[in-house]
Amino acid sequence: MKFERLALIGCGLMGGSFALALRQAGLVQHITGFSASEKTRQRALELGVIDQACNSVTEAVQGADLVLLAVPVGAMHSSFAALRDTLSPKALLMDVGSTKCDVIAAAQAALGERLNCLVPAHPIAGKEVAGIEHAEGTLYQDRRTILTPLPQNSIRHIQTASEVWTAIGSHVSHMTPEAHDATFAAVSHLPHLLTFAAVNALTAQPQGAAFLEMAGPGFRDFSRIAASDASVWRDILSANRSEVLTQMAHFRAALDQFENTLKQGDTAALQQLIQQASDVRSAWTLQAGNACNKASED
Repeated sequence: MKFERLALIGCGLMGGSFALALRQAGLVQHITGFSASEKTRQRALELGVIDQACNSVTEAVQGADLVLLAVPVGAMHSSFAALRDTLSPKALLMDVGSTKCDVIAAAQAALGERLNCLVPAHPIAGKEVAGIEHAEGTLYQDRRTILTPLPQNSIRHIQTASEVWTAIGSHVSHMTPEAHDATFAAVSHLPHLLTFAAVNALTAQPQGAAFLEMAGPGFRDFSRIAASDASVWRDILSANRSEVLTQMAHFRAALDQFENTLKQGDTAALQQLIQQASDVRSAWTLQAGNACNKASED
């Protein structure tokens, strides 16, 4: 497996790391790149992440046999529309979006007969810092990548997509788009939202700044993902809002239980609720390929 030309649409942390990983594995001969920011694509060129900085999606995709969309989920539709007429019918097209149902809907609306080229993907990887300067070829090693294949995909496209991610160190799993979005609303999207809300609730208080000065490692660890890129998480939460709202309802019910026990002074019930969570967390182990530090993505 070797690609003649990778077209990287979105020269940030995620896309840049994918390009570097393929280059280091000897899987690609030439890499073109496009980002909306000229400064970003020139920086990608200077760092050797790409071989050619392009001025448009069309220019980047021309002649590519592998295309990666590493743009925020809110920009997927316009990106699909921009590449549709240039994309080779034999090319493999993938994205790295954190939501899948909305990405697929955008593809269905914009790609036309090229829809069969898209194998949606979600690598569970990242850093607390964004940007091409932080891209590294090892980002996807020992991380999980979720594929949500389409009915229109050929077996060859699905197999190639799996082989690409495996070749750069990922553990590949398959899910339906609906299962993917429900799962990550519970284990990623809601936790991010809760940390945003908790930090805002703290700092909105008159003594918030003073409280924050006294915060220790527990608050540091809990609030780490609150440092995420705001525009990225705006798009993710908006795109998956139905599943996120469902998870918010579950959380609100659990929070109500804690509130009621505190109001009633029922210390036995309070201990039981804490113990229940402690037991679950103590028994849980991080699955192979799930270790990541995903606070930002491009």
